[in-house]
Amino acid sequence: MAQPIWQDPVPLDVRTAPVPEYGVGSLADLLPTLVAGQGVPGFTATIPELTPADRNCVFLIDGLGWEQIRAHPDEAPFLHALLPTSRGGTGRPITAGFPATTATSLASVGTGLPPGEHGLPGYTVRDPGTGELMNQLRWYPWTPPGEWQPHPTVFALADAAGVATAQVSAPAFERTPLTQVALSGGSFLGRLSGEERMDVAAERLAAGDRSLVYTYYSEVDAKGHRFGIDSDAWRGQLMYVDGLARRLAEQLPARSALYITADHGMIDIPFDERSRIDFDEDWELRAGVALLGGEGRARHVYAVPGAENDVLAVWRDVLGEEFWVASRDEVIEAGWFGPKIDERVHGRIGDVVAAAHADVVITASVNEPHESEMVGMHGSMTPVEQYVPLLEVRS
Repeated sequence: MAQPIWQDPVPLDVRTAPVPEYGVGSLADLLPTLVAGQGVPGFTATIPELTPADRNCVFLIDGLGWEQIRAHPDEAPFLHALLPTSRGGTGRPITAGFPATTATSLASVGTGLPPGEHGLPGYTVRDPGTGELMNQLRWYPWTPPGEWQPHPTVFALADAAGVATAQVSAPAFERTPLTQVALSGGSFLGRLSGEERMDVAAERLAAGDRSLVYTYYSEVDAKGHRFGIDSDAWRGQLMYVDGLARRLAEQLPARSALYITADHGMIDIPFDERSRIDFDEDWELRAGVALLGGEGRARHVYAVPGAENDVLAVWRDVLGEEFWVASRDEVIEAGWFGPKIDERVHGRIGDVVAAAHADVVITASVNEPHESEMVGMHGSMTPVEQYVPLLEVRS
């Protein structure tokens, strides 16, 4: 029955948000499953569909979600043809984790932990020790990396167990704090071109009887943010990375498994007032808010002390049909950030968390001018953002 026009809008029920598949099919489960199959102690294979291999390579393509591959068979013929191999031949995706954003996802990949444990639960989050917003991608303001994320990486533990471990990426990433807390362990091999990375990844994969190699490409995401995934620039990058994936697959040494995945998908957001709600220009949303964190489709909202309930009520009233809007306690209970929240992470989560359901974003034109001008966005729990491939090639 249609809702009578005189009734107030009904906010989305927090329990209807599609929580990531932590523990059985998320990015955090990938490396633990692979190294468990290589005999590294302390790990359990939590993605049951995967078959062990002596040599494992993970190629992470930033921003290339499952839905984008499905929608572009002509631009990505190699990747599209591999869709039936995903998740151990089930033809299904895995999930990124919440929020579906690079810093959070890379930390989940490298540590094998959900965001509530590794402690990078968003693009920007409040540092409870200083009260300032911490940008976890750019690592600003400076925060001691080992204190912010103290858990060892899977790469480091695999390397200590005798697995030949390497990361092959852009040279600029070698000494970044995010690499240190999420991807360190074994050898880092910086290569500028995508072709060089594929070739070196194959070489390092063959270098050990048991090996674990990670390689990464970022420009699909960059072009999506700047021009959108409905642009020629983005399609050109998709065609290029499809060729890179084929190049790596054709060089796999014996007893190898290549897994092609991503940190999140992406959605284009129109430039109109309905689709882009400007926090900096909206007095209702600003009322009682001390800090706005996260990003357009996954916001952490930090209230002035004592105003938490009022902020929750207003945000739910204003946005509740288009966003899942919940309190910190509600999202923890619902498992948005994983089944466990480390004590040091608790205060990094917003007093209110807003995750987009509709094709809308909450921008901040004054405080986030660059991010507010992006065409392609991500962060929330919708399939286009959450579903990432786990394409497989074996030799």
